[in-house]
Amino acid sequence: MTAEPIRVLVAGLGNMGLSHALAYVANPGFEIAGLVNRSAVPLPEALAGHAILPSFPDALKELKPELCSINTYSDSHADFAVMAMEAGAHVFVEKPLATTVADAERVVACARANGRKLVIGYILRHHPSWQKLIALSRDLGGPYVFRMNLNQQSSGKTWETHKALMNTTSPIVDCGVHYVDVMCQITDAKPVSVRGMGLRLSDEIAPDMYNYGHLQVMFEDGSVGWYEAGWGPMMSETAFFVKDVISPKGCVSIVMDPNAKSDDIDTHTKTSVIRLHKAATGANGAFATPDELLRMDDEPGHQQLCDLEQAYVLKAIREDIDLNRHMDDAVQSLRICLAADESVRTGRMIQL
Repeated sequence: MTAEPIRVLVAGLGNMGLSHALAYVANPGFEIAGLVNRSAVPLPEALAGHAILPSFPDALKELKPELCSINTYSDSHADFAVMAMEAGAHVFVEKPLATTVADAERVVACARANGRKLVIGYILRHHPSWQKLIALSRDLGGPYVFRMNLNQQSSGKTWETHKALMNTTSPIVDCGVHYVDVMCQITDAKPVSVRGMGLRLSDEIAPDMYNYGHLQVMFEDGSVGWYEAGWGPMMSETAFFVKDVISPKGCVSIVMDPNAKSDDIDTHTKTSVIRLHKAATGANGAFATPDELLRMDDEPGHQQLCDLEQAYVLKAIREDIDLNRHMDDAVQSLRICLAADESVRTGRMIQL
């Protein structure tokens, strides 16, 4: 027998919220129970006919959904997630899980106490190419050097979105949780210390916010990593996308399309080519094997990735997947990025 579709309330209709809503519409395992946004926004044809409600608490009480998809600004994630789970709903919440470690831990504790599924929007975990990058890196063995960034030369509507995000969250937290999560999946070692630096490059953001940031993290196994993120019209398009994992036995790198643009959302996930380099040399000192170029043809774009992510949410609910490691990883990556943010603001290295 076919299971009844899961009724989902989608809160937040920005870029990610709309993409997730379209994923629910396309998947027969879901049924849209309602849409929530603080203001009216144009809806794509697939969502036409759904009213947009202004209040999440009121919609939750009225519609009694089985799943809440929370894609609002970061400072509301924790309260909305807890509210939803205490009302009996499972939760998908966009990253970052919260704006403080204490709030992130509160959300995870609520999920466990209420027996609800909690999936956090680490979209790269559902990307076949990133799964391959992680597997190849782990095969090389550590300790590792992680070199990663995602700078975005944004203007117009994209810059307006970035400024809105920076009302609550800095770039190295908002984007950094993705790539720090990748580091943690590869090394499995505990982070021990974090250092961060940042700079406010625009008068259009609050005096206590910065739109360029850089973090450095050290792990218990000796692995080290850095992540860099900058948003705004002043950012450089040069080397805006660096994804390297280096170990004593070689390195794995993503080779980006030279024509890619930094504010193109598909650029953030498309990998183009993975280059595998092995450090072993022969008797003559030359490399024993040539670099291997793994073409990632037919890889998913942004909407297809959202479809895959929500298919996982459905699977987690219906098959009762154990999400304890998933939730703990989300808290850990957030802890690292928030420690970097603290370091930026205090000028001190943070011991974890």
